[in-house]
Amino acid sequence: MGTHPYTARDSTQREWYRHIFTSFPEPTREFIVNGCTYGEVHRLASGIRRLQPSDAEVHTMICICTVNKALIAAALIAALTGGPRLVLPYSFSQQAIEEVLETLPCSFLLADHPGDIPPGCVIVTSSMLRHDSIIPGVFMKPDTPFLMLFTGGSTGKPKVWSKTPRNMLAEARCQADIYGISPDDIFLSTVPPQHIYGLLFSVLIPLISSARVLEGVYTFPGEILRTAKEHRASILVSVPVHYRVLKSDDLQQHNFRMAFSSAGVLDKGDAAYFHEKTGLDIIEIYGSTETGGIATRRRVKDGDSWHPLDIVEWKILDERLHVRSHFISPTLPRDADGFFVTADCAVPDANQRFILRGRVDDIVKIGGKRVDLAAVQSKIKLIPGVRDAVVVSLPTGKGRQNELAALVATHLDVLQLRRQIAAVSESYAVPKRIIVIEEIPVTSTGKYDRTGIERILTKKQ
Repeated sequence: MGTHPYTARDSTQREWYRHIFTSFPEPTREFIVNGCTYGEVHRLASGIRRLQPSDAEVHTMICICTVNKALIAAALIAALTGGPRLVLPYSFSQQAIEEVLETLPCSFLLADHPGDIPPGCVIVTSSMLRHDSIIPGVFMKPDTPFLMLFTGGSTGKPKVWSKTPRNMLAEARCQADIYGISPDDIFLSTVPPQHIYGLLFSVLIPLISSARVLEGVYTFPGEILRTAKEHRASILVSVPVHYRVLKSDDLQQHNFRMAFSSAGVLDKGDAAYFHEKTGLDIIEIYGSTETGGIATRRRVKDGDSWHPLDIVEWKILDERLHVRSHFISPTLPRDADGFFVTADCAVPDANQRFILRGRVDDIVKIGGKRVDLAAVQSKIKLIPGVRDAVVVSLPTGKGRQNELAALVATHLDVLQLRRQIAAVSESYAVPKRIIVIEEIPVTSTGKYDRTGIERILTKKQ
């Protein structure tokens, strides 16, 4: 790993945080465009910090149930300075909140307004927070967990990952330095801030860079472009599904100088169209909630090749990608050398880069033959008229046998699809079950909703 002041473990806490927060903006400076100032964010943080009793031996936990970026920024500052530990659910549905509270004992829910909540919790809104104190200049130890992130929106099986200040802030500082984020930047995001990508790129990175953010989460193409033009946004933070809907004649650069994508593979055609219309080569971020950022690529220039972040060490053993970095959750297991074995298959590429070859769990046995689900999916997506496709392996109900099933967004009928897939595939790699749909279900972060997809494929047998 490269040596950087914000990853060095031998620096004092004060020195380490000084390298992260390289400057402190004037209190009157806007954090939210036409909204909350940095001073107001710090006053909210002081109110949240007061929720932690000074004489308590155990830290209070607060569940973040808002997409208000100023409140989330305030909660992060409060937690870093000795306030309650933070819990971010993957969804704000009643079921998701109940799953969080069954797993972690949260005393408070930070929300936009009062509402029905499970017993044992107190809802806290911005209007209820006391703003008369000052945040102390003492920060918590960089390697102590302060944030718990729940995932599960795409798999249906929630998991929880702890994160330390070093995990989150070192990555934010790293990305901000790589891309030259400055106080002049204005961030426009199409993804919610309760997920790791949105949290980093629409709250933390702007916060430590004294930049400004647009308050909303914009998802409709007209809304995105209108807001970008009106507020002269310079950084677009989005996901593949939104870059697809931006393929319109109205797309133009406006004041954007950079565009990011994560939470799934960006289609080459969508990236090429965006580049043609705006002159910007979308920067993809590869990583996960638990690993943090691992690598990046500019989709048009780099193609399939990933460039690891210079403070991430990596190696490929038995076709599996192993990574070691300061961004990895302490929850993850590591080998004796500190490397985590990802579920991604990879091969080396030139110039210290690598190419991903799908996930280990994408390789399944169908009729005794090894089938790569990602390869089948890619072939279907290349068929003219196909907008999107997902291929999964489903149990047949006969012992351990599985069969391929495909959900395809297209105007073609099933017979046409089957013929075209068969023309480019082995017979055993042609999905037995094919369902045509208008749009494939995705989560709020733009990832395929695996639970919803499998429900459709198993329901329409």
